[in-house]
Amino acid sequence: MQRRKFLKTGTAIGAAGVWPFNYSMANPVENNTANLRDYWVNMLTKISLPVLTSLSQGKLKTQMPVEAKADALPGRKQVTYLEALGRTLAGLAPWLELGPDSSAEGQLRKKYIALATASIKNAVNPNSPDFMNFTQQGQPLVDAAFLSHALLRAPRQLWGNLDTTTQQQLVAALQNTRSITPPQNNWLLFAAMVETALLQFTGKYKADPINYALTKHETWYKGDGVYGDGAELAFDYYNSFVIQPMLLDISATLQLTNPTYKDSLALYTKRAQRYAEIMERLISPEGAFPPVGRSIAYRCGAFQLLAQLALQHLLPASLPPPQIRSALTALIKRSMEAPGTFDEHGWLSIGFCGHQPDIGESYISTGSLYLCSVAFLPLGLPATDDFWTKPFTEWTSLKAYSGKSFGIDHALKS
Repeated sequence: MQRRKFLKTGTAIGAAGVWPFNYSMANPVENNTANLRDYWVNMLTKISLPVLTSLSQGKLKTQMPVEAKADALPGRKQVTYLEALGRTLAGLAPWLELGPDSSAEGQLRKKYIALATASIKNAVNPNSPDFMNFTQQGQPLVDAAFLSHALLRAPRQLWGNLDTTTQQQLVAALQNTRSITPPQNNWLLFAAMVETALLQFTGKYKADPINYALTKHETWYKGDGVYGDGAELAFDYYNSFVIQPMLLDISATLQLTNPTYKDSLALYTKRAQRYAEIMERLISPEGAFPPVGRSIAYRCGAFQLLAQLALQHLLPASLPPPQIRSALTALIKRSMEAPGTFDEHGWLSIGFCGHQPDIGESYISTGSLYLCSVAFLPLGLPATDDFWTKPFTEWTSLKAYSGKSFGIDHALKS
């Protein structure tokens, strides 16, 4: 009965729909750029659709399954819904920010903009059945930050399409996360990101959490484009999940009103470009990447920084945009098409490549998994951008393992 109800709802949503695309059209080696953007749009909307449809209808808490370790499940049910919203929108936002137009893709964006703004409204309305927790436990600070990042990435189409009451309720929800004290690691940037969004959209914010986060991360810089997660170096993907993308966008926002942050932005960009070179070389010829460190259940979201630099036209000269597109396409296909990645109703399941519940740490639940969306940030580039129009280009490991010439890697000296 529940499945029939879901499928009936899904048919109705289908009008709000998933981009029509046949997966068999996407060549694994990505030699057909005509269909490539369609493939990316299809996969991102497939990921996003269950979350935004359910939440826009006020039914997320009743329709979204919550997969987590048994002993963590009660606590995760209090925080996983905000995770799903913030993380879905963090990746979807640049595409939405292109706005509606008369094309089929533009009309699809129009529908997703409506779904996204209705979802935010239900998340912050105290009278909504999907009103979300922004204060209990520490986790809401994390996902308020991802939601804030989404707002910064789509100021016109997300923030700008919210009614005044919803804007006020959203601001109050973000301000409420100030009751959460972040630990001395990448979480400092979550508090800083929330304050940055408040600055951007209200003009009122607390500067101390921002300045403290930036100062501490400078002391935690280890060299060669890599930051420690706190004082210690952790060999994982948190430089890309959180640290470098947020350092870039926090400083980029601040320098608009305070020119003293321009030097910080230039420094963060230089380091991010070096880290992007390292990340690109981690993508194997088959589109695989090492399952090292924690939070690998975020799948292709591990490459957010590479995607963000492509979106912002900040890739270093050593990484031509079509090369990054080709590498990310292979990565997305390998990461997201594995059997078991989605459950029978279209929700993401815990896993690195397919359904592998044992890799879910105690802080991982269904909502957490939607950080995979940030691999799709380049969809915020118009279809006419070189990222989309230039031909397939081999990435470094594909050249290297094909016996072809490839550039020697060099560390960042300062």
